[in-house]
Amino acid sequence: MSGSPILKVYNTQGEYIGCLKSGEDAACICASYGSGASVRYGHKKSDTIWREGAEEFSAGESYDRAAQVMNDRIRAMISKDGKDARP
Repeated sequence: MSGSPILKVYNTQGEYIGCLKSGEDAACICASYGSGASVRYGHKKSDTIWREGAEEFSAGESYDRAAQVMNDRIRAMISKDGKDARP
């Protein structure tokens, strides 16, 4: 996987944990922190693409499915803005 990591993970207190390239990895870390942890496509709260405990299912139930939801939300953000907002 080339390129810079684009997914930012935050713990339940909203503290920045780190960035990742894979939605499955982000889902795994988010699930380990539990309800309130989040994944963002950027650093602003409005860039949140996953919030553990507020979704239809837990990221721990299926990392692949959670990653697909995140990817769908990223695509929606890009199409809304008309461009890829990644740095």
